[in-house]
Amino acid sequence: MAQEDVFKKLVSHCKEYGFVFPSSEIYDGLGAVYDYGQNGVELKNNIKKYWWDAMVKLNDNVVGLDSAIFMHPTIWKASGHVDAFNDPLIDNKDSKKRYRADVLIEEQLAKYDEKIEKEIAKAKKKFGDSFDEQKFRETNNHVVETQTKRDALHTRFAKALNDNNLEELRQIIIDEEIVCPISGTRNWTEVRQFNLMFTTEMGSTADGSMKIYLRPETAQGIFVNFLNVQKTGRMKVPFGIAQIGKAFRNEIVARQFIFRMREFEQMEMQFFVRPGEEMKWFEYWKAFRMKWHQALGMGAENYQFHDHDKLAHYANAATDIEFRMPFGFKEVEGIHSRTNFDLSQHAKYSGKKIEYFDPEINQSYTPYVIETSIGVDRMFLSILAGAYTEEQLEGGDSRVVLKLPAALSPVKVAVLPLVKKDGLPDKAREILSNLRLDMNCQYDEKDSIGKRYRRQDAIGTPFCVTVDHQTLEDNTVTIRYRDSMEQERIDASKLHDLILDKVSGKELFRILSEAKKEE
Repeated sequence: MAQEDVFKKLVSHCKEYGFVFPSSEIYDGLGAVYDYGQNGVELKNNIKKYWWDAMVKLNDNVVGLDSAIFMHPTIWKASGHVDAFNDPLIDNKDSKKRYRADVLIEEQLAKYDEKIEKEIAKAKKKFGDSFDEQKFRETNNHVVETQTKRDALHTRFAKALNDNNLEELRQIIIDEEIVCPISGTRNWTEVRQFNLMFTTEMGSTADGSMKIYLRPETAQGIFVNFLNVQKTGRMKVPFGIAQIGKAFRNEIVARQFIFRMREFEQMEMQFFVRPGEEMKWFEYWKAFRMKWHQALGMGAENYQFHDHDKLAHYANAATDIEFRMPFGFKEVEGIHSRTNFDLSQHAKYSGKKIEYFDPEINQSYTPYVIETSIGVDRMFLSILAGAYTEEQLEGGDSRVVLKLPAALSPVKVAVLPLVKKDGLPDKAREILSNLRLDMNCQYDEKDSIGKRYRRQDAIGTPFCVTVDHQTLEDNTVTIRYRDSMEQERIDASKLHDLILDKVSGKELFRILSEAKKEE
């Protein structure tokens, strides 16, 4: 099945099973804004808990913060967002559609990569175990030619970005014969810059109001609270401050479902270090964050690092962790070495001294910062994309199942009475009450047991417990395992501990704890 078709099915599945709805749908919706349904909000909360516990609970020197969305407007002048938070915008004159010029070129690069991968896949199929991929890449004329074109485009693109050369970006689009996906034409406008921040006013009267911004990132709330947290928490460098919160960007091209939205949620951690030690910590957090993703069991081959072609004005190193989405490898998290730019700028603009006195070296300095920044919504999409599975079963039947990590599943266990009589519903609810204090459970008595299993498969419930007439006799139930569909008869008194051990996330944190020991 084409990956585009898989993505369409995934989007449809999200609405049908209560994960994600278009916002304001009864009023025909609002572009690139979505609401999370009953199962979506549970999955989202579980992702946030997994991140928070991994960052704050597993690290003695990382603490939390929840800063306000509204902040003094000078903060965004100091951070550079007022003057430099721009995307290169280009319009197609025929379709009247607007695009990010850099994204159009990145998609062209991806097409070259896809062409190479198709050639390699054909050769693998033809030569089998004797296939030498490295030699094939170096000697196959089609691959070498495509790779040469790709490398030349990448070099040219990176230089244009770093030089902020808008004319060159447009010329690349022309030379590569990139067409508008809607009109199919190459009738492009000039490239111009577009600031992404939303503005509003604070104050009771028009005359007395102040122009402020909806924050485009949560990081600045951490920086302006650096001294508050450091002093009240008696924190010693190196230490980190973690935060989960909403951010807002007036995206030019908001598309690919919840991958790029105008209102989104971030999980960010700013880690403050001694100047000169930032690259050591940059490598440490790169490795740890990749292990955090891979611990979920979505396949190490579906993740990769992608170093930035253009560094932000504040950074001296930056890389992305990308996941293989149905529309290609895309960023889900960024790790950045931000130098001491942010704290220095806020000291300059506020007139306040923002330094740390290091007793070990008897010296005051402005700490450098390593940032890990992950989009909750993109993480949500990557988890669903990795979990969505269509299976053909024996007898010609099929099922759609979300093979979610048990710790992230919206519902941990469904309790199902075989029939709606003979005291089975009462027994089922008794079992449910013993489980629900420690995990999210669901009770379902409608339709055949097979249809109920399929509904739970579709929302990713790892365990189903069926209560039947034998349960009333010996207190045993049938527990069904989502991924294998195997069933086992066990005593109902053992359910709580068996299921809680699998869904609590302890196994994930054991993996991460071992990873920290190896560092």
